[in-house]
Amino acid sequence: MDMTPLILSLKTAVVATLITFFAGIFCAWKVVHMKRGKGIVDTLFTIPLVLPPTVLGFFLLVFFGKNGPVGNLLSQYGIVFVFSWLGTVAASAVVSFPLMYRTARGAFEQFDSHLYYAAQTLGMSNFKIFWRVVFPNCLPGIVGGVILAFARALGEFGATVMLAGNIPGKTQTAAIAVYSAMQAGDREKAYQWVAVILVISLVAVLGMNFVNSRQKKEKEER
Repeated sequence: MDMTPLILSLKTAVVATLITFFAGIFCAWKVVHMKRGKGIVDTLFTIPLVLPPTVLGFFLLVFFGKNGPVGNLLSQYGIVFVFSWLGTVAASAVVSFPLMYRTARGAFEQFDSHLYYAAQTLGMSNFKIFWRVVFPNCLPGIVGGVILAFARALGEFGATVMLAGNIPGKTQTAAIAVYSAMQAGDREKAYQWVAVILVISLVAVLGMNFVNSRQKKEKEER
């Protein structure tokens, strides 16, 4: 069994999760403290979660295509998203971003603002307050978002096919490998990839449950 699709999936999911981690935290923190237009911005950040993957892939293709606003600019520097590994990362990051954003926002909304104000009275900068006070207190929720984002990025299919295609050894992830195997009539290979994805998904869910149970335990001890 060629493990290239799994390696490619893990590589893509890790990079996409790193992107959504910082982007999700930054956007969630900004939205929580917005006074105007919060509903509109929140809708824009959340809409990839409810759009069909193929529709989202269509928008990404238009956006990152050679004739698109970003794709045309980046192509001048030799950076191509369409039918490339960067396309798989972009698709996975966009699809998994809402999970990280929504989870981080929920954690920030439950944060005790009095701790923030207390840190300000001690002369700490906003940057230090966030990473030394806010982030540690919201860590369980953020970790949960990271797990969900990673699992979603790992199993991404529709948007990836639209933007990056199905190129073995280059853009064919584990989820796409299942589709390819079924198209070729190789059910045994499809079952193998389904089993691999299922095991990884179960581990992700168990990790999520562990984080949630630990968070509840810490609250009860307080």
